[in-house]
Amino acid sequence: MENLLKEDERLDYLLAEELRIIQSPSVFSFSLDAVLLAKFAYVPKRSGKIVDLCAGNGAVPLFLSARTKANIVAIELQERLADMAHRSVAYNKLEEQIQIIQDDVIGIASKIGYDKYDTVTCNPPYFAANEASERNMKEHLAIARHEIHLTLEQAVQSASELLKQGGKAAFVHRPGRLLDIITAMRASRLEPKRIQFVYPKEGKEANTLLIEGIKDGKPDLKILPPLYVYNEDGKYTEEVRILLYGQAE
Repeated sequence: MENLLKEDERLDYLLAEELRIIQSPSVFSFSLDAVLLAKFAYVPKRSGKIVDLCAGNGAVPLFLSARTKANIVAIELQERLADMAHRSVAYNKLEEQIQIIQDDVIGIASKIGYDKYDTVTCNPPYFAANEASERNMKEHLAIARHEIHLTLEQAVQSASELLKQGGKAAFVHRPGRLLDIITAMRASRLEPKRIQFVYPKEGKEANTLLIEGIKDGKPDLKILPPLYVYNEDGKYTEEVRILLYGQAE
């Protein structure tokens, strides 16, 4: 495909899904969080409508496309990232299934529809706007990682506005924000139903939180078994290896 890549971009493999994605070390590259979110979230198998908020370079929609035939709308505020996502979707010939929209997550339901989606996924900025931890001075990365243009509460509210009653929203975040995200979800009519903590390895503190809620659901929270990323020898655990590279032959 002519003019596929720009500047320092590269075309990486999504090995388990047999897809390709455009990445950039200076602009944006997806992390394991995107893989975990896409595998954790409930998705309708065939028909249905899905929205991915804070889509970045389109990793989550691409991962989801391997699990479902449902239509996927991806919302990304930053023009540069949305352009990368659009080109990746085109390269994989998934334009009929995935639509990339460059727009603000805040109030997006007023543009693409209230109460009509089955699933919303969201990998929101993790750090408060004034938080020094891991603050990256590159604008694209700073916006993606810090609550500069979007707070956790705003992301949760937008997810709720998009979902039909009984629809499911899945988020990936930091364990330290667990109470914040549960509070925000309940304030926006999303009842937490499933939580999974992800650990670098056994004996370490969790560093990733996966949580799913149902719009207007009844209280009944399930804590899933822990997911460990690395074995004691520093290699991926079998579960994570399958997520990244697919089933063993």
